[in-house]
Amino acid sequence: MAKFYTSLNEIKGGLQSGGVTVTGLVKNYLGQIKANTDLNVFNEVFEQDALTRAAEVDNRLKQGTAGKLAGMVIAIKDNICYKDHKVSASSKILTGFTSIYSSTIVERLLAEDAIIIGRTNCDEFAMGASNENSYFGPVKNYADKTRVSGGSSGGSAVAVQANMCHAAIGTDTGGSVRQPAAFCGVIGLKPTYGTISRHGIIAYASSFDQPGPITKSVEDSALLLEVMAGADEYDSTLSRRKVPAYSSGFEKPTKKKIAYLQESLSSSAVDAEVKAALMNTIDKLRAEGHTVTPIAFEYLDYLVPAYYILAMAEASSNLARYDGVHYGYRSPAAKDLQSTYKRSRSEGFGKEVKRRIMLGTFVLSAGYYDAYYAKAQKVRRLIKQKTQDILNEYDFLLTPTAPEPAPLLGKEEKDQVVTYLADIFTVQASLTGFPAISLPAGNNSKGLPLGLQLLTRQFEEQELLNFSKYFLEL
Repeated sequence: MAKFYTSLNEIKGGLQSGGVTVTGLVKNYLGQIKANTDLNVFNEVFEQDALTRAAEVDNRLKQGTAGKLAGMVIAIKDNICYKDHKVSASSKILTGFTSIYSSTIVERLLAEDAIIIGRTNCDEFAMGASNENSYFGPVKNYADKTRVSGGSSGGSAVAVQANMCHAAIGTDTGGSVRQPAAFCGVIGLKPTYGTISRHGIIAYASSFDQPGPITKSVEDSALLLEVMAGADEYDSTLSRRKVPAYSSGFEKPTKKKIAYLQESLSSSAVDAEVKAALMNTIDKLRAEGHTVTPIAFEYLDYLVPAYYILAMAEASSNLARYDGVHYGYRSPAAKDLQSTYKRSRSEGFGKEVKRRIMLGTFVLSAGYYDAYYAKAQKVRRLIKQKTQDILNEYDFLLTPTAPEPAPLLGKEEKDQVVTYLADIFTVQASLTGFPAISLPAGNNSKGLPLGLQLLTRQFEEQELLNFSKYFLEL
């Protein structure tokens, strides 16, 4: 039986002892992918490409010239560009499109000898919380195949959960790394906005989008953040801060002040076993001497509406470029320029993407801009200030990652409002740009994974990672 590892340090031990090769690791993951095709995780597997690179990395290891990610086999979400490889954002409208350049994060991962094994299924253009909006069909949860994987980075989360790769890269706009990580029992990190370059990542909502790693160990999250972070001339929104050595900065944290949202325990919308997991963790933290205090967040009811107004507005702008003229899908029924636009977009976009484009266009329209978009921007500012005020007093804000475990496939299709409200705990970090991480919190009585989220101040990822490592050892 193939052996799978929880951290790169374990893999490096095997590589140094000669008990394992990078080629052998890749073959193991490829075997696992083939054994679980029914989960619908990969839109494309780069089998030959991965094996060729593995042989090259094995040679570099023998010569002592390998990079810091040698031995790490990674899957990338299908909205991340990789030169000479297809990328589709799981949409019909990008059928047959091959990227002519690599995203900055792919370049940085490859430069450190990571191996990219394939591109993972996701909600179309990263719009969704269940991975049921993909042109290629839904991704199933490895823990229970009747359940969703979470979204939009569901394929990336299940790839790690089911040992189809060692780690994966997703993108997080309103919780799209953290929520599927919670549903799949793995670790999902959304760094501070402006930490990792968005160059070469297909845009959904540009003021929210942030790539992040999905892993089985906090140490691997730290290492991947260290490799991917840092200034990039192609992304003007990036911080110019020097990237800390996150992977070597671990130390036992001092006693912390932690706030948690009282609504996460009092609301009837939060699953009873999610509440129990949160309460159990609060008790453990208090027993360890940390101060854990309930707080009220007065703008809680405005988080989801503000997020969706702004994200949909940005989506309507970003997706205007897919017109059937420049690249991707063009309707065979098109007869002139206007019908090319109308038919290509109508046939090429899925239902949820069209819904968000239309709503985004509506809130940006002349008669409604001030009533919706401008007001949502003001609310975003208030939310950020209130969150900053909380984090001036407390070190972390602790919440469930999602109000319930992974729902049954098909449930979200029936009630779109329920789908949007599933983001209630994750969108706060997205609206504010603050870093947040989802950590496994055991399983419920049905064996479904649960996750808890920690949120902290901007650019304090080292503290977040430190405490996360400690948190998982409680």
